[in-house]
Order: sequence, then structure tokens, then C-alpha cells
Amino acid sequence: MSALDSVDWLLFSLSRAFCSPLAVFIQIQGCVICLTLAIGWAFAASVRNREINRMKDIMKGGNSFAFLCHDINELEHSNQVNLPRVTVVMPLKGFGEHNLHNWKSQITSLYGGPLEFLFVVESTEDPAYHAVSRLITDFKVDVEAKIIVAGLSTTCSQKIHNQLVGVEKMHKDAKYVLFLDDDVRLHPGSIGALTAEMEKNPEIFIQTGYPLDLPSGSLGSYCIYEYHMPCSMGFATGGKTFFLWGGCMMMHADDFRYDRYGVVSGLRDGGYSDDMTLAAIAGAHKRLITSPPVAVFPHPLASDLSFSRYWNYLRKQTFVLESYISKVNWLMNKALFSSHCYLSWGFVAPYLMGMVHVAAALQICIKGYSYEETTCTTGGLLLVSCLAVCTFMELLSMWNLTRIEVQLCNMLSPEAPKLSLGTYNWSMVFVAMLVDNFLYPISAFRSHFSQSINWSGIRYHLKNGKISKIERNKDMGPNFTDLGGKHLYGKKGAPPKASFLSSLGRSLAQWHQPKKYDV
Repeated sequence: MSALDSVDWLLFSLSRAFCSPLAVFIQIQGCVICLTLAIGWAFAASVRNREINRMKDIMKGGNSFAFLCHDINELEHSNQVNLPRVTVVMPLKGFGEHNLHNWKSQITSLYGGPLEFLFVVESTEDPAYHAVSRLITDFKVDVEAKIIVAGLSTTCSQKIHNQLVGVEKMHKDAKYVLFLDDDVRLHPGSIGALTAEMEKNPEIFIQTGYPLDLPSGSLGSYCIYEYHMPCSMGFATGGKTFFLWGGCMMMHADDFRYDRYGVVSGLRDGGYSDDMTLAAIAGAHKRLITSPPVAVFPHPLASDLSFSRYWNYLRKQTFVLESYISKVNWLMNKALFSSHCYLSWGFVAPYLMGMVHVAAALQICIKGYSYEETTCTTGGLLLVSCLAVCTFMELLSMWNLTRIEVQLCNMLSPEAPKLSLGTYNWSMVFVAMLVDNFLYPISAFRSHFSQSINWSGIRYHLKNGKISKIERNKDMGPNFTDLGGKHLYGKKGAPPKASFLSSLGRSLAQWHQPKKYDV
């Protein structure tokens, strides 16, 4: 038998083996996973679409400010003066191409009540310090904002430390505190919508939202978009949810003042992830987390987001499951770890088997083999056909949800440059689905066995689910953040170097003339 014949024999044997009962089960399971995702995204799309239709009906009724509130009477001065005070805390790290645009969308909120913004940095060396200082100077007449230097964290992650310092400095009359990541692009009515829900239902513990990733074109950016999409259905419930995104969390200020439910101590004493810690506290005390249908925020990804930066981001996400605050939280994280790893490779395996079935069928056609000769069966192609149909339905459902969220974001920010679905490459989305699900278990197992992670130049070590050691060394980590591509280091107490100024100039140009997401 020739070498080529040997290869063919191996290919046909694999195709035959992939028609065994276990292999058939794995391939059918892949179809079920695709259909489950398609149904979940379809439900999420219906929730978002219901809000779009509601806004359209309100606008037809004469309220052209439906993007701010559903009842135009709420904009009356007599109602606005009674709105509660909100403190917005933004922990910052580094400065990148989208930050100025995002910060501007946050501080120019059309919320009618008392509002203060606290930008919290680790030190004056952070490039964000100078950029925010200039921004505050430009808007000092119209906005109550200040920058706070938090210092270095010693018992928790730097982000959590910045958040807690911000809470300590918030106004004594603040009723609610809103934590925002600096890569969140708010809508004019976002703060008002979140506050209105908190006022309507005082039992709400945390209100949250979720980002709509805007891929920049690289495979890494599409992997991040694909990674976030399955979680998006958990946030598009229009109400109660068990999910929490640290990029947008509104809470009662008194919960921090009086350390209710241990929110301060739980975060401060070894906390690594703000959202996972608070979600665990909410679950332990049976507190309510909600996500209103309008809480979806454009999240532009860095134009130079490389695959290595995506891998670093994935490592940080899987490392979150290694942190916990209780035995129950540990069990839930391990269940999530196991199920996510199983489903990820359970999603990828059918496509690998399908490639073998297709390759075997092509060899039969090209070389004129008979099926009896090759011991292959037509069952393999039938499984491939089923998987192709299910994949198409999955991608169609993902496309539809993205389309509706793009439309909703455009309606909620009528003054902003329009987002467009035309910037998405759906072939890249499919490739990203395979790449991301293949790499997730590898990253998760590496996080499990390493028990340490480098986050923006800071290495955190875990012990019993909590941070036990923090190492800082500028040479041990990257110079840029993963998603936003933000510069992490600058010069203490002085304006940044030319590289930072160039980045600032590019950001200003993009701020005033955004082209990437124009229609």
C-alpha cells in the first residue's frame, strides 16, 4: 500500500470511527449546544427588541425624549429637583485611544439630579491622571468631578482598592454609587434609567448592564466579542438576573457606609474580582440583582488588539474562577469551571470530526473509491449537514441579537455617530467561536494550577481563594492593557512623554471625528 493510500486509509478509518455511538453522541451534542445558544440569543433579542418598540411607540405619542425617560413629565423641574444624589466612581488604569470618548460620554450625562464623578488612579504616574485632569479642567464649570490618588493596594486587587477609596470619598448625601469601568461608553439617559429602577424597587441590591463589543477587525477582537456573547443572554432578561458585570454596577451608598452584607470587608480582604465577589455576596444573602433592557453599552475594542492580548484577557477571565469568599462560592465556581470546559470542547469536537467526514467524502469523489472499499458510511455526512444547519441558526441568532443591540444603542444615543452592523465580519466570528472555545479550557487549567496572574503589570497570588501576595514590577508585565490598548506607565508628577501625547492626539481626533463605526 502506497504512502498516499495509507493516508487515505487512516482518513477513512477515522471517519468510520467518528460514526460510532459515542462519536455520534458528541456530534449531536454539538448541534444541541448550537441550538441552545440560538434560542438563548433569540430570547435576549426579543427583550431588547421589546424596548425598541416601546421607545418607538412613546416617540409616536409625542415624546421625542424617549431615550431619556418613558414619561416626559419626569423631565419637569418639580420632578428633577427631587432626584437622589448619585456618585459615579471610575477606577482608572492607563490611557488609550477610546478613553476620552468614553469619559466624555460619562460626565456629560443628562441625569437631572445631583451628580458627582470620582476618577480614581493608583498614582500620578498613571497616564490617565494627566488626561483626566485636562478633561476635568475643560468641564469644570458644568460638571462636579475630581481625581483621587488612591495609592497602592496591599490586601486586594488595585481596581477594588480604587473603588473602595472612591466610596470613602463620595459625597455624604449620595444615595447611590455607580461603579463604571473606563471603557464603558454611556448613553445620555443611562444614569437616569438605572436610578429610576433603584427608586422604583428599593429591594434591588445591584443594577448592572453589559457591553456590546465593537470588534476592530483582528482575530483577537473577534474572540473577545464571541467570548462575551453567550453571557449577554444572562443580562438581557429585562429584570432579575444572577449575572453581574463589573463595568457597570449601581448600588446603595449606605451598603458601603455600613458594610452591609460584608460588601466592604468581602472586597477589601483578599478580593480579586469585584463583580464575582459581589455576585457571591448577593447569592449568599439572597439579594436582588437586576439588569434593565436599556443597560447595553457600546464597547469599542482597540484597533491594535493582538491575539496575545486576547490570550492575556482570557487568562484573567478564567483566573476569576479561582477566587472565592465561601465554601458555597467555591463549589459554584468549580461547577462553572467544569461545565464551561466541558461545553467548550464539546462545542469544538464536532467540527473537528466534521472536517474528517468532509475530507473523506472528498477523497472518495476525487479518487473514485466506493463506500464499500473505504468502509465509510454516509452517516458522517448526515451529521455534518445537521451541524452545518445548527451552526447557521446559531450565527443567524447571534447576528440578530447584535443587530438589535446596535439599533437600541443608536436610539439611546441619538447624538452620537451611528454604530453599524456592517463592520462585523461573520466569517471571523465563526473562526473566533472555534478558537475561543478551544483555548478556554487550556486557559482555565493553567489558571487552576498556577494560582497567580499578571494584571496590568501587577502579579496577584491566590491562597484559599483570596489574594495573599502582590508583586509589582514594570518589567514583569505588558506596557498596554488588553482590550483598550491603554498605556500603563507615564512619568511621575509631569506631563507624559511624546508617545503619550501622540496617543492623546489620536484619541482627540477620534473623539471629534469617529469614523470606524460610521454608517
